[in-house]
Amino acid sequence: MLPAYIKIRDELKSEIDQGTWKIGSRLPSERDLASRFAVSRMTLRQAISVLVEEGIVERRVGSGTYVANQRVQERMRGTTSFTEIIKSQGKTPSTHLVSYQRILPNEQEIKHLNISPNSHIIRMERVRYADDLPVVFEVASIPEKIAKKLDKQAISEHFFQSLTEAGFIIGKSKQTISAKLASKEMAHYLNIQPQSAILSLIQTSYLDDGICFEYVRSQYVGERFEFYLENH
Repeated sequence: MLPAYIKIRDELKSEIDQGTWKIGSRLPSERDLASRFAVSRMTLRQAISVLVEEGIVERRVGSGTYVANQRVQERMRGTTSFTEIIKSQGKTPSTHLVSYQRILPNEQEIKHLNISPNSHIIRMERVRYADDLPVVFEVASIPEKIAKKLDKQAISEHFFQSLTEAGFIIGKSKQTISAKLASKEMAHYLNIQPQSAILSLIQTSYLDDGICFEYVRSQYVGERFEFYLENH
């Protein structure tokens, strides 16, 4: 016969799988759950602890127990498109364009894009979503000589796909990842609390002929996105 806490774990997991408790939603209090299942709070805590260990729920100090977020994953291999990553995981990608301007490059853009100080670029800021949940804030810089071959919508909504459709062949990329805390401004765009964990990614992407076509500074919500390495 199964222990009571395992039965409770199984029932709660089943409810989560069926959508009774949505991702990110708060479960009832331990007292309420213990009353519902007619067990002691100690037995209820055992069931919750198993769910925590399995990554199904997460405890937040002073707040309660929540259904764990299912993070979007990106495999750190080659040049990647956010849109394709999101679609490959069964989610719907979307974009909110914050700003889009033709401008002269700053020192970092000159260096990473390997362009002259007098060469104009397109610099855009956008928030990228997975199933309407903000995942990343991006600042992307694109040489005008490449951007002028595409329209604004193609660049801001599905840049990599548009490049491919225009006949460009995407090559390698260089990526640097670091950890930081969200500023008030970033927290506003990403709908998180200030000082929340952020994954900062700098990516420089190249065409197959070695020409750099994009320099991006991205800030990912730590609890909604993760990178993983795959070696062969």
